[in-house]
Amino acid sequence: MQMGNLTHHVAIPDEIITSKIYLIRDKKVMLDEDLAELYGVATGNLNKAVNRNINRFPDDFMFKVTKEEYDNLIFQFGTSNWGGRRKLPYAFTEQGVAMLSCVLKSERAITVNIQIMRVFTKVREILMDNISVRLEIEEIKNKLASQDKNIELVFSYLDELNEKHDAPKPPTHVKGFKPTD
Repeated sequence: MQMGNLTHHVAIPDEIITSKIYLIRDKKVMLDEDLAELYGVATGNLNKAVNRNINRFPDDFMFKVTKEEYDNLIFQFGTSNWGGRRKLPYAFTEQGVAMLSCVLKSERAITVNIQIMRVFTKVREILMDNISVRLEIEEIKNKLASQDKNIELVFSYLDELNEKHDAPKPPTHVKGFKPTD
């Protein structure tokens, strides 16, 4: 088999890609080391290519992860820190991952990039479905709360009616006295 044909048939399960999408600064991102692994290149080489084309990666495409953010990721996901990193990783947003296809020109990079973009789209769809379900649940909760208030109001009116009905009525006419007009 030729090397070119192998790269066209690179298939990475969506679950693997999805497991490498993190939420940092309220953005869905992938780390440079995970992208390098998926693209089959060294992390240092990926970062060199990015740094040679840094004007293609504004802050909303890529940013450097802080020490606290990285420590939090290691804590949350049990990522091994064996050997450690000399530099903090870059985090790439969906747009940054798309821009990587312009920087990394290999067939594998292009194929993997297409897969990653499809997974980002699926993740966005799942989140949108989740949001619509949450909105529907909130709407139902609000309706139930409103109905509870209406039921309480009906019962309070019934209590008032019962109290009026049970209370002794003052006599309208007392014997021996004439009502005054």
